[in-house]
Amino acid sequence: MTNTKDLIIKFKEVRDEKGLSLDTIMNLIELNDDYVSKSTLSRVFADGSEENSFRYEETLRPIAKALLDIENEEDTDDIDTRAMKSLLKYKIKRIEELEQQVAKLESDLDKQKIKSHEKLDAERDKYNRSIEFLKEQVAYKDKRMDMLLEAVFDKDKQHKEMLDKLLKCAKCPMGDR
Repeated sequence: MTNTKDLIIKFKEVRDEKGLSLDTIMNLIELNDDYVSKSTLSRVFADGSEENSFRYEETLRPIAKALLDIENEEDTDDIDTRAMKSLLKYKIKRIEELEQQVAKLESDLDKQKIKSHEKLDAERDKYNRSIEFLKEQVAYKDKRMDMLLEAVFDKDKQHKEMLDKLLKCAKCPMGDR
């Protein structure tokens, strides 16, 4: 019973030995507060099904609990059966531990993702503020350059006007030449 094939063969042997119907097996599964669909149960007990693969937790474990009473060791169990039940209990416990570990790791990963996103958002905000500041500075400098350029043009205009007046002046030694 250490692999799926042996486990399904054992299910079929127990079913034949006890004369159980699929409905009876479903009722036994439900009594353990587990669920396996009737179609899945039919596939497990179909001819040649031991060559197929089934999920342990969702399919095989509930059937094993119902048919093999794997959760409880009994005085009437032989040494091999006790060993297999102990092995299955260990596997169940290990699966539960691994599922908890996976859940914790997923939670930690989610927290790390959130932290990374928050850090990235903060950096993005910082750079956006910096870009906005630089844009404002460029606009301010452009405005000042425009003002200076206008002042230069005004000065050039005034200089030309004064030179024209100087050249047209009659009293000026350089005038009207």
